[in-house]
Amino acid sequence: MMGRESMIETLSETKSHSGIQGVYRHESKTTGTPMTFSVFVPDHRPTHKLPVLTYLSGLTCDHSNVTEKGEFRAACAQYGIVFVAPDTSPRGAGVADAEGYDIGQGAGFYVDATEPPWSQHFRMRSYIEDELPALIAAHFPVDGARQSIMGHSMGGHGALTIGLRNPGRYRSISALAPIVAPSQVPWGHKALGAYLGDDRDAWRAYDAVALIEDRARVDELLVDQGSADQFLDEQLRPGLLREACERAGIALTLTLQEGYDHSYYFISTFMAEHVAWHAARLNV
Repeated sequence: MMGRESMIETLSETKSHSGIQGVYRHESKTTGTPMTFSVFVPDHRPTHKLPVLTYLSGLTCDHSNVTEKGEFRAACAQYGIVFVAPDTSPRGAGVADAEGYDIGQGAGFYVDATEPPWSQHFRMRSYIEDELPALIAAHFPVDGARQSIMGHSMGGHGALTIGLRNPGRYRSISALAPIVAPSQVPWGHKALGAYLGDDRDAWRAYDAVALIEDRARVDELLVDQGSADQFLDEQLRPGLLREACERAGIALTLTLQEGYDHSYYFISTFMAEHVAWHAARLNV
């Protein structure tokens, strides 16, 4: 019998690009809260298993931002890729929160928090790495051997760090305007300090540049960054990732896209290119 944490509630299902865009909710054993996520399943032959691309969103976002504004469905339908968009943190009454947009609900940073009051529910690393993939595999027609991951901003940080920690799981990793070295920027100082405490060695598992310095390896990475991004110089600092990849021999395609900012206008412009890049590596 399927456990309560393995059951999902359908909040909506809508036909789009001949596939189904759904929004779902389940009781997460990992976070101890309800978690909402969206899944696009393209039209496919019955019993056929499809590759899956997980997209991690940024600060202040939930599943709905990319679902409504990301413009991924046409490309996912073309290549036959399931697109999964989870929330960015646990939410609800009794879940720790804080003033400001960059910590608390909507700002989980894809870590397993160890410090109170965050440690009770903020376990987004385990949720994304373990519970959600198992849930998706149980309820949707996905091929678990063909997974890729991508994200934007805080979610780009999540995609890079989760991908680097699990190199055998993901066929490809990409990011749009990611936080590449949270240990070296204000957003990361605030969030990692609160969630993990003052021991900066503990932060390294959640820092893409530090992971590469500590010998985490993948074959290649794809990153797009807007040149007019208001967070570029202080918070994102993609040059640090370039330097780390050069030293490690990781093939990084890092493109500074002239005139683009940090918004979904930027994300939607380059989303189809990222889906196509993943499709080539997912053998579709």
